[in-house]
Amino acid sequence: MINLIQLPEIGRAVFVGDTHGDIQASRSIIKQYKKRKYHIIFLGDYVDRGEKSKENIDFLISAQKEYSRIILLAGNHEMHSIEPVSPSNFWDSLSENDISYYAEIFKNFPLAVSGKGFIAVHAGIPDLQDMNDWDKIIPGDSNWIRILWADFREKDGEVLGEVFGRIKLGRDYFNRVMKNLNKNVLIRSHDPLAPERMFDNRCLTIFTSSSYGRYRQIAIVDLSREIHSIDDIEIINF
Repeated sequence: MINLIQLPEIGRAVFVGDTHGDIQASRSIIKQYKKRKYHIIFLGDYVDRGEKSKENIDFLISAQKEYSRIILLAGNHEMHSIEPVSPSNFWDSLSENDISYYAEIFKNFPLAVSGKGFIAVHAGIPDLQDMNDWDKIIPGDSNWIRILWADFREKDGEVLGEVFGRIKLGRDYFNRVMKNLNKNVLIRSHDPLAPERMFDNRCLTIFTSSSYGRYRQIAIVDLSREIHSIDDIEIINF
């Protein structure tokens, strides 16, 4: 498994939040941005909640084989076999053979992508000293949990507590770790209670699933430019 993928410093990328079985959104985005030769980065959580979880993830796996610029990051709902999630309607519907099949595919999903001034993950950033430490993260360890499960809150402090297994991280943690990673902006999904923008316009949370009753959102990044704040990113509601 490759934990971190470095994006090229040319072209554009579209970032897609949780889709949770929203195959309509997945199809629409790939159809539109494949034509433009964009890198298409999905931020995890392709299954559960939505009624078409299996159709959605099967479509994404197939599309990735046909278009190499699609990147499927790991979300906590893909890692149910390591750290159980709820709801788990996708996993509950599968046979034992199918559970093994999908778990084997999902374990190879990367955890993050990196570009000029930004990093993108499913949920939170790991407590690392520098970018070279990404390869040290292993499934189930504390940093792996933070990448897939952590929530951010617009409060001073480092670790603010834990609710239902979801660690809450504050402003001081965000600023310290982003400095260690030498990154300005984080692009993430995962937490429907988070505002779109946090931490002085440096933490962007987007969703691309109809399951949450919010606008579907995507974020467009010019990979040739240094990203200094969310204002350097185009956010589209649809």
